[in-house]
Amino acid sequence: MKVAADADRLRREGVDVVDFGAGEPDFPTPDNIKKAAIAAIEANFTKYTPSGGVIELKKAIVDRHRQDYGTDYAPAECMVTVGGKHAIFNLIQALISQGDEVVIPVPYWVTYKDVVNYAGGKCVFVPTDEASGFTFTADDIAPHITDKTRLLIINSPNNPSGAVLSREEFERIYQLALKRGVCLMTDECYCRFLYDSEPFSIASMPGAKEHVVVAGSLSKTYSMTGWRIGFALAPKPLIDGMMKLQSHSTSNPTSVSQKAAIEALRGPQESVGIMLAEYRKRRDYVVKRLRAIKGVKSPEPRGAFYAYPNISVGFRNGITSPMQFCERLLSEAHVAVVPGEAFGTNEHIRLSYAASMHDLERGLDRIERFISE
Repeated sequence: MKVAADADRLRREGVDVVDFGAGEPDFPTPDNIKKAAIAAIEANFTKYTPSGGVIELKKAIVDRHRQDYGTDYAPAECMVTVGGKHAIFNLIQALISQGDEVVIPVPYWVTYKDVVNYAGGKCVFVPTDEASGFTFTADDIAPHITDKTRLLIINSPNNPSGAVLSREEFERIYQLALKRGVCLMTDECYCRFLYDSEPFSIASMPGAKEHVVVAGSLSKTYSMTGWRIGFALAPKPLIDGMMKLQSHSTSNPTSVSQKAAIEALRGPQESVGIMLAEYRKRRDYVVKRLRAIKGVKSPEPRGAFYAYPNISVGFRNGITSPMQFCERLLSEAHVAVVPGEAFGTNEHIRLSYAASMHDLERGLDRIERFISE
């Protein structure tokens, strides 16, 4: 948000800024989804709804998840939230008490750390290796689980790195969590954007839904970031607790957005494949360009739409951190990216390639000049 605000300030001053900071698709929301929202407004579907969302949307969520991943959730095990972030917030507030530990692999999405801290919990970070593309194993996680561990957070495909766990390794991690009595949250925000493997949910494992919480979102899959619709799939007692919290915070998700979400889930799905094909093309271009910059190392993202290059070669002339690198890159080269400190690393930046090829070309030209000069 800080990067976006700084970039916006420069734009208002007339500066030509290339923005790779935003974590949202550059595609418009599909027309059928927009038309469903317009129809909802015209039908005066603009009042309060149940706190956890209308039953029709809950059914659409569990049906889509069953169709895509082979899970078997009931509407009572589902709640609709104000974006995927809200599902994660509700879960951690309902589950984590003072001193409870939450195991989180690094790099991590920025919100995990702050929400755990807000709940009074303790983050236990699992380091990963850039050379392996930031993937990790059950053996990497095991030493970090203690008798205080309440929750393990897995985000695959990963924001910011694009790392993707293999199905076999994810299953081993699930078995570890099950054996140690730890709840596993799978953040499936980017689950449909995979380049080299088929979409998979750990919640499809036999008996898994009693021990797993799915945090999902329509924001990226259907280019609906501003509509603010996410969901959680979890055991009913946990859903009930999360819904009590939600009823006293947002009351309910936006009525019109819920109708749009039903159409997104039940309507044509072709837009997802179109976006994925374009992201793959952009991914290949961005990684090639980054690797061509002398000293820059860039693991290949296997999912999502971010590159996470190591730019420590640029730590000179007063620059000693990703934050300083990003500030100078924005002020001098007019390119907005996100510093690695936000995600728990000290040599990287996150670059979103959910941008036009024209902007990718211009922005990477500027980054290359900035580093070489």
